[in-house]
Parts: sequence; C-alpha cells; structure tokens
Amino acid sequence: MKNKIIFLFALVSSVAFSQESDSTNVAYKKRVLEGIEVDFLVSYYKQDGVHSSVSGGIGSEKLTDLASNIVVAIPLNDDDVLTVDMGLSAYTSASSSNINPFNASGASGGGDDDDDDRAPVTGPYGTPWQASSGASAQDVLASAVVNYSHSSDDRNFIWNADVAFSNEYDYTSIGFGGGISKLFNNKNSEVSIKGNVYLDQWRPIYPTELHEYSKNGIDFLNQGFFNGVTVLDQSGNATTSYLPTAFDQWKKSNRNSYSASFGFSQVATKKMQFSVFFDVLQQQGMLSTPYHRVYFADKANYYIGQAQYIPVYETTQNRGVYQLADDVERLPGTRFKLPFGGRLNYYINERLSVRTYYRYYWDDWGITSHTASIELPIKLTDKFTVFPMYRYYTQDASKYFAPFETHLSTEKYYTSDYDLSTFNASQYGFGVGYTDILTNAKIWKFGLKSMDLRFNHYDRNDGLNANIITFGIKFVEQ
Repeated sequence: MKNKIIFLFALVSSVAFSQESDSTNVAYKKRVLEGIEVDFLVSYYKQDGVHSSVSGGIGSEKLTDLASNIVVAIPLNDDDVLTVDMGLSAYTSASSSNINPFNASGASGGGDDDDDDRAPVTGPYGTPWQASSGASAQDVLASAVVNYSHSSDDRNFIWNADVAFSNEYDYTSIGFGGGISKLFNNKNSEVSIKGNVYLDQWRPIYPTELHEYSKNGIDFLNQGFFNGVTVLDQSGNATTSYLPTAFDQWKKSNRNSYSASFGFSQVATKKMQFSVFFDVLQQQGMLSTPYHRVYFADKANYYIGQAQYIPVYETTQNRGVYQLADDVERLPGTRFKLPFGGRLNYYINERLSVRTYYRYYWDDWGITSHTASIELPIKLTDKFTVFPMYRYYTQDASKYFAPFETHLSTEKYYTSDYDLSTFNASQYGFGVGYTDILTNAKIWKFGLKSMDLRFNHYDRNDGLNANIITFGIKFVEQ
C-alpha cells in the first residue's frame, strides 16, 4: 500500500477582487469566501495484477479500496479561511495478506479442498496466487489536513500554512508546510512557492519466515512458527538447510520527505491560460518496504506447503505451496526527485474547452517518466457538463529493479517491486458534472452547489488493471 502513498503539489490560486462603493466613496472588500462550503467525496477502487511485491514479483495483486473524505472550508473573516480535510480509506489486499501466507484457515490454511482430489492437508501452506486470511489482509488509513490561508486586502497576495496527519497499522505520517502566491498584471499572472515536510515512522512488519529467523536465530527451524513444520527443497524433499543469512532487521524506521514547489500561471488571451511548475523533492531514511520479499538467483529455493505444486510455482496452477524469502528489498537511504511540467487550457466556445497536462520526472534511482493527459469538458446545458479524458504514462526502470528470482545475493540494493520497473499505462475516463448554485435543495442551511461523478479505467502493460469510481457533492451555506 505504500506505493499508493504519493505527494501532490498544486498551484495555490484565488479568484477575488476589490470594489469601491460609488455612493459612499468607501472601499468595499469582497470576502474571500462568502460562506461555509462542505465537500463530500467518496471513491471505490478495484485492481488486479500478477506481480505482487510481497511475493517477490509474482502473484495476485487483487485489491479493493473504499475511501471517503469530508472537506469543510470556513471563512473566519473577510480575509482568512480555515479548511479541514478528513478522510478514511478501508482496503483489502491479496498481496499484503501474504506477509504471512501460512495461516491455519482461509486460502492458506490446512484441511481438504472440495475442488480437487488432494489428500487432506495437515500442515500450513500458502500460494502467491490467493489471499491469506492474516491480519494484514485489510486495514484502515485515517488522515487529516488542516489548512489556514490569508489574503491581502487587494487579494494580490495569499499565504497559507497546513498540518497533516495520517495513520495505518504499520505507518504514521506527520506533515507541515506552507506557501505564498503573488498575483499581478491585473490578476492575469500568478507566481507561487510552496514547501512541505513529512516526518514518517514505520512500524516494520516482516515476512513470517524472516521474522522467525530474526527472532530465534540460526536454530529457528525448530522453534516458534517452524516448530513441527516441514520445509521442502526444490525437489520436494524435507530439509533443514533453509537459512536466510542475508536478512537483518532495519536499524532505523523513520522516513523524512522534504519538498519545494514553484509555479507560474498566466492568462495569455481571452481563450487561453497556461501554467508551469517545477518541484524539488528529497527523501531520506527507510525508503524500502519491509515486507517486500526478494529471491536470489544464486541461492537454493525452499518452500512450505504441498510438493506437487513446486513445478508450477510461478503460475496460477499453484494452489498450495509458498517459497521462503531470501531477503526483503533493500533500497538506498536517500532519493532525490525532480518533476516539472505544465498545463494548457483553451476555451473553444461556450460548449467546449480543452485541458491538457504534461509532466517529466527524473530521480537518482534511475527512473525517468513522461505523463500526458487531455480532458474535454463539454457543456451540454447551463447545469450539466461531461468530461471525457485520456492519460498516458511511460516509465524507465530503476537501476535497482529486477524480476522474480533474478537478483544476485552479491548486490547491495535490490527490489522486485514492479512499480519501479519499465512499463507504460493508459487511463480512460468519463465524468458528469452538475452545477446549480440557486437550487432549492437544502440540508439544514446548506444549499446544493454541485455534483460530480467520474469513472476511470487503468491499464498497465505488465498486467495490472484497475477501475475507480468517484463521486463528489458540494454544499454552500446560504
């Protein structure tokens, strides 16, 4: 799930103006936000794939995630706005469940299987192609962001500050940051600078076999989980030779991230607006995921489960054996990232606009990528707009990536996480938006301002695919 954790940097913008009362000749200042605004957001995400990082680059990547957010923007006075964003995300993951694939029940438990004619299973077994029933199969991520912004009297200068917090079963993040924006040229031009710091903490969870080795030492096959459990070699014979000496627990479990974002936007003509951005990001600490297994090509293979499935281990025909890890992924303790890009929006007529986006990314792990997208908002009526869109992404692999059982034990850094591999992906989407500020639909003293429903399909050429549905609704104080 950590690879779901991403940093988003947007330009800070404001649309506000000052007026002067002709009758009194007294300056009148329009409020930045007229009343409280409340956004309710919900999304459902479902994915599947065949390159589980927990299983060393093979296995099921089935995952579902149901997320909800409530965003409340509160005007404190004419100039200041407090925004609170709170979210919950509940997920189930076949991949993460196999941190411990050897449970006594469910897909990796003992007992008979009605779908084949195997003899009853008396010991633990698992498979990368099915979810285990362990505690790591599901979790809830809770997050909160509080932002305070202040606009100058002429609305040409805005500063903001924010704090953020998120937590899930093995990870906690605390962040803070701020930014400034300056508008000039009759508010047709804007320059912005933003900075953020995230101080994160892992509570490392390791694959079962490596945890037991670390806890009990070289005699671990006779203790703890392994007491009475048979380990098999590549030929399916019982053995006591499995010894993952490459593994050692991480000494430090913090992850710190620092970022600075620079942006410029310009209204070029009555119909065209563009913006450019440039970000600098530095990470340090535990940048590896502690439960991503790695298997070495120059080490013997060992398994727990049913020997008849060893020859088909790397296929979905494997329904009853799991390979024991040689180590977890090891990545450098620092990472430097440089993304930059821009947006171009063009108003064609009162019915159609074009929104385009491009980003180039480079980091010192060897990854380079290109992202390009286009969206065509089509205004069907004054109230309804549809949003067809397309996004393309292509990436070159990290120098530390290699597929399942390809790394050598002599390497210093290694990972089989396909998020760090070479791939390209396409995303197709369609949305419908409804806007009616003057509607009579109310909840308490809030009127409905807008609704938005979107569907996106994602395809990656390494076999990962996903669908996501999002729905948002905004209410304003009346």
